[in-house]
Amino acid sequence: MIRKLLIRDLTLRDGQQSAFATRMSQKQIDKVLPFYREAGFYAMEIWGGAVPDSIMRYLGEDPWERLEKIKASVGNTSKLTALSRGRNLFGYNPYPDKIIKGFCRNSIESGLDIMRIFDALNDVENIKSTVKYVKRFGGMADCAVCYTIDPYHSAVERIVAALHGHPLHKPVFTNEYFLDKALQMEALGADMITIKDMSGLIPPGRSAEIVRLFKKHLKVPVDFHTHCTPGYGLASVLAAIVNGVDVVDTNIWYFAGGTAAPAIELVYVFCKKMGIELDINMEAIAKINAHLLDIRKELSVFDMAKQLPKPFNPLTDRIPTEIDRFFNDAIDAARKDKEEDLLIFCRAIEEYFGFPEPNELVKKAQIPGGMYTNMVAQLKQLGQLDLLEKAMSLIPQVRMDAGLPPLVTPTSQIIGAQAVSCALDQLKGRPMYSNPSNQFVALVKGEYGKTPVPIDPEFRLKITGSRDEVPYDPSDYEMQENPGIEEVGVQLAENEKEVLLLELFPMMAHNFLAKKKQKQVHVAT
Repeated sequence: MIRKLLIRDLTLRDGQQSAFATRMSQKQIDKVLPFYREAGFYAMEIWGGAVPDSIMRYLGEDPWERLEKIKASVGNTSKLTALSRGRNLFGYNPYPDKIIKGFCRNSIESGLDIMRIFDALNDVENIKSTVKYVKRFGGMADCAVCYTIDPYHSAVERIVAALHGHPLHKPVFTNEYFLDKALQMEALGADMITIKDMSGLIPPGRSAEIVRLFKKHLKVPVDFHTHCTPGYGLASVLAAIVNGVDVVDTNIWYFAGGTAAPAIELVYVFCKKMGIELDINMEAIAKINAHLLDIRKELSVFDMAKQLPKPFNPLTDRIPTEIDRFFNDAIDAARKDKEEDLLIFCRAIEEYFGFPEPNELVKKAQIPGGMYTNMVAQLKQLGQLDLLEKAMSLIPQVRMDAGLPPLVTPTSQIIGAQAVSCALDQLKGRPMYSNPSNQFVALVKGEYGKTPVPIDPEFRLKITGSRDEVPYDPSDYEMQENPGIEEVGVQLAENEKEVLLLELFPMMAHNFLAKKKQKQVHVAT
């Protein structure tokens, strides 16, 4: 029996967000949609993440219209998927069930088929409501376990901590930890489980172990998601495929590699050699890719890599014999769990095709690329870029003090910003945490959920003024004001979808909706 592998294409959401700061316009997307209808991907991730915020902020476009236009064009040829931050939805704060319910219902009515749901703390309680409402309204719940690693501590740090009576914690993020989270999510009613490696930190050996474990113990399909930033991406995807994963996330050639996910074209070559059927139309994908080259040039000012891979179409282009051998050798290494060899061969393949080299800074720091760039931007704004190394060195301590949260939006930004603040405290001779951010206080208080490691009550007292954990209380929630626009004679938010935008993105949606209403009146007159 021929094995089939399903592909989730990330190009129109995670791809453009990772590589081009989420600046792809509806006009650009419209150019490729007819070919996506022919491509036959299992799923297309087209919404969520930074898309709703960014397209209002920078492009003046309506997030709901984007979802609806893609659905109208693609129809049911591929499932449309979005990324949701659980109780935080697409925003950065927790929301009560009435907001989550309305958001899920409107998303599915507008064309969404699958909601990928994760929580920044891997707190399963925080995804319960979204799972419930997605399924109630006819969608599929794809629950994501966020992959992360324990902080690295040198031998000297471990000795010093032990001598002071504070031995460092035992490893938390074991394979069993991830399986336990996945089993809890499956018990909630997850239709699929994703191993979500948002930082690209999972090496192929670990990818193989976790996929094998999940496939042994889970009854639902398993999806594997990673990025190429530190150089593991392609090798880890191959390891996942060899070990039986059901779905992998990829991007199309000119939007792949670097900070984004691996290229579907390389996955296609690997699968063809292994006799695995993808059931996708590579001719249609080549047509999409031709447009993506032009779009990438149009977005060049936002291009993170500034480096185009060599043109390549696996249906028509011959791969040189020595490079073709690397594909075979990589497959052999993956099957034999030879991680070092697998990484060497995959890197050689990517180097031949001209994909960006691994980001050694991100690899060494063991943090997401976006978190690193945010810290650099923060220090540049403060005129203190020379503090970067110090701030980076404080991340493990800040993270441990805050209960060892995984580093994914929004916790990555919270921890990164607090590490910068602590570095400034030390520079000025003040105690660390002299200026905790509101978000850091909320995290330590317990408003974001249960942290993987309990927070020391004395530290919580220092930061929040109380030793007791205080979970998020939805009864305190107050809806955003929805003022009337006098010169237009209508409410700012005129329907439930606009109300939801206002709830999730108060300032940005206010500006966007006000301009939208004024434009409508101008057109009418």
